[in-house]
Amino acid sequence: MNNIKATGIALLATLLVSGAQAQTIPGADGIEARVLDNGLKVIIWPDHDIPNVALYNWIRAGGRNEYPGITGIAHYFEHMMFNGTTTHPPGDFDRIMQANGGSNNAYTSNDVTVYTDWFPRSALEVVIGLEADRMQNLDLDPEVVESERGVVYSERRLRVDNSNAGRLQEQMSATAYVAHPYQFPVIGWPSDIESWTLEDLQQFYTTYYAPNNATLLLVGDVTTEDGFALVEKYFGPIPAQQPPAALRTVEPEQQGERRLQLQLPAQTPILQMVWHSGAAGDAMMPALDLLMAILARGDSSRLHRLLVEQEQAAIDIGYYVHEGFDPGLTWLSAVLPQGGDLARTESLIDQAIADVIDNGVSDAEVQKAKNLWLAGFWRAMATIDGKADWLGTYEVFHDDYRKLFDAPAQYQAVTAEQIRAAAAAILRPTNRTVGSVIPAGEGA
Repeated sequence: MNNIKATGIALLATLLVSGAQAQTIPGADGIEARVLDNGLKVIIWPDHDIPNVALYNWIRAGGRNEYPGITGIAHYFEHMMFNGTTTHPPGDFDRIMQANGGSNNAYTSNDVTVYTDWFPRSALEVVIGLEADRMQNLDLDPEVVESERGVVYSERRLRVDNSNAGRLQEQMSATAYVAHPYQFPVIGWPSDIESWTLEDLQQFYTTYYAPNNATLLLVGDVTTEDGFALVEKYFGPIPAQQPPAALRTVEPEQQGERRLQLQLPAQTPILQMVWHSGAAGDAMMPALDLLMAILARGDSSRLHRLLVEQEQAAIDIGYYVHEGFDPGLTWLSAVLPQGGDLARTESLIDQAIADVIDNGVSDAEVQKAKNLWLAGFWRAMATIDGKADWLGTYEVFHDDYRKLFDAPAQYQAVTAEQIRAAAAAILRPTNRTVGSVIPAGEGA
């Protein structure tokens, strides 16, 4: 990064952290949000630095909206939405997008399905028209349905059945949760993938792919006047649907440690630990994010230095904090060397966690974790794609995109004591599930 850009990012971060409001971010005062009569929430952030636009369409449909018999159906629609409508045959979406200089992608999580488009300003109307068309007119042709069912099943074999880490992760979620649908694999159980019916698909599409269940983001070289006019033109006529039934299940508090072991044809052992933690908007989440960064982010993290460099008990360390609509899991994983000792590695991790709980973390560690978070935040905010992603994340998971502009100050305000308290509250043995992959033929 050149000095001018680095100085600018540091200055912006300082302004925001010192208490300035959203208008200190260039162009943020131009953000405008509206709700159409059919319930579609639309947020537009004009940014004319480059003649491109990022469109994010957030559908509130993920693994948490499924039940036994239809698991994986939200992810299936991520595929089907590219497979033709009653007005555009299969392949047209990508062909038209590419002909207009654009590209696209999508992903499904436990909580949402998100469709992303990046394109030149000149293609704005074309892309908005395409997105509106597939929200209203998806063609569930039986032949296409069966073809895509096979594609999804192949993806499951690749990502789960033929992946030791993937198989362990699936079983970890199924073990850590006893009631909440976060226990289901987003890609679906094999028997469910095989048995979705056309009626299941049509009901899910009608219920969840409705304007009142979506949030649309436009960021880039677009004016609010043009953007809202085009969204109203193409999305406005789509009728609202009866809102999806609210999820009422609350995962009961875990009362004791759970364990599982998989004996698989593996070369190296794998250790995973998960703890029940919070939802995206919970007050403890910034401290938990920083705690996990101190423990496991980068080569200078505590666990990397201890497990990989000093004790050579692991060859890789990773972590993930799920921040969704409901309380999620905080994950810690370690890949061991061939012949590695799982019990010893687990003991070393326990010692590292106990040290944080008993003795806390240093100010230098806290500041380093904050710097990493702020650097990632400002790198994302320098692009239209990152802005669209962050705005959508805060609007969907925090109920108000404007909370995004308080996030740097919230992270900067976290203290070492709050991080220690988060470790004591979350990383308890009675609150965790421990799983391992043992290479087949080795003793358990």
